[in-house]
Amino acid sequence: MVAPPTFPVIVTMGSSQQFIEDPELGLDYSRVVHGDQKFTYVRPVVAGDSLICRNTIEEITSRGGHDFLTTRTDVVTEAGEPVLTAWSKLVQRGDDK
Repeated sequence: MVAPPTFPVIVTMGSSQQFIEDPELGLDYSRVVHGDQKFTYVRPVVAGDSLICRNTIEEITSRGGHDFLTTRTDVVTEAGEPVLTAWSKLVQRGDDK
């Protein structure tokens, strides 16, 4: 059984929690919105896959008083077979002051 194309967001979002909880990044999650999501597949996710996520911060920028965090998650099987890469952009809205 093949998983729907956006199913990996469940796996990658859970894995990316480490960035949200990292005190060095200083994210105020009450001001964070999801800005973008993109997937590039090597092959579909199928039932029975045991997946491992490898997270990378690709970019941190600020524009117009807002902070942008772009992450990349490489998803592989336990055997190291590439499955997909997911990119996510989080936007921390600036203060309303």
